[in-house]
Amino acid sequence: MTMNKDQIVSAVRESARIDTPEHAEMAVRATLRVLGQRLAGEASDLAAQLPPELAAELLAGEGPQRFDSQEFYRRVAAEEGRGCSDQEARQHARAVTAALREAVGAEYLHVLDQLPDEYADLMHTENVQH
Repeated sequence: MTMNKDQIVSAVRESARIDTPEHAEMAVRATLRVLGQRLAGEASDLAAQLPPELAAELLAGEGPQRFDSQEFYRRVAAEEGRGCSDQEARQHARAVTAALREAVGAEYLHVLDQLPDEYADLMHTENVQH
């Protein structure tokens, strides 16, 4: 049960309350690009589970790099542009990881294993703050 790009973008837009589908897609692409920079081998495994146009974002970065979750949000904000704040980037990135969990299921757990505990904020999205 793989979600297509539009379903992922729609889920993120609704979850993060983003104004337009275009902005939501920018948030998805920015988050995936930064996630790809952070992950090692799991990036390609995760990419294989995603629609090709989104998988390319995961594989575009020079990974793996080591940076903390605050830097993760800073990078997402910079990639997303549009004056996105770190706090908005956090909200958007959490919505993206929630959509990824829905989209790829078990593969998501392998991604979690790669990230240090400080990334729990990004990955544990049951209580997304609005």
